[in-house]
Amino acid sequence: MEQLSFFEQTWQSADLPPELLEYHPGFFNPAESAALLNTFIDTIPWVQEDIQMYGKIIKTPRLTAWYGDPNKEYIFSGAKHHPILWTDELLMIKEKIEPVSGTRFNSVLLNYYRDANDSVAWHSDDEYELGVNPVIASVSFGQVRRFDIRHKQEHNRKYAIYLENGSLLIMKGDLQHNWVHQIPKSTKPLKERVNLTFRVIN
Repeated sequence: MEQLSFFEQTWQSADLPPELLEYHPGFFNPAESAALLNTFIDTIPWVQEDIQMYGKIIKTPRLTAWYGDPNKEYIFSGAKHHPILWTDELLMIKEKIEPVSGTRFNSVLLNYYRDANDSVAWHSDDEYELGVNPVIASVSFGQVRRFDIRHKQEHNRKYAIYLENGSLLIMKGDLQHNWVHQIPKSTKPLKERVNLTFRVIN
């Protein structure tokens, strides 16, 4: 099912709530961003998960991989995932974002959006293993994609962030408990994008 946009095609929403979101464009420079994008596309053992939606089993509209410390299993899309051990590139990114995030991460979910048809539906990262008010650091390489945020009860409270190549987005506070987010499909042709969301599995 296609996720339709309810945002006008403008750039970043004004007045992003700083207690929930910190956006850092250009956190990685264009050269290192391009190199990391190509490395991840070429070397990560990407898989396409099966998920249940509306009583049917469907393929996720993107590819994923789970990395982290040993024994940091994570349940998402209804299945338990065992981490692959960190690569040098992932450790480098982790070490660079931890001082800004104020958090020592022990795992990362990688998502590979191949084109405009790949997406992620409205959801919250509120699984038990992430604890209360988790800090999640999202790093993006490649194609700019729109990231929509909407309050669970008050749907008129919504924001859009265009996640740029080499950017870092820090999600914090009660965002995962009281808000949902998505990466929608697009009617315009889009190139490849890899997104990394660093987490702490308790």
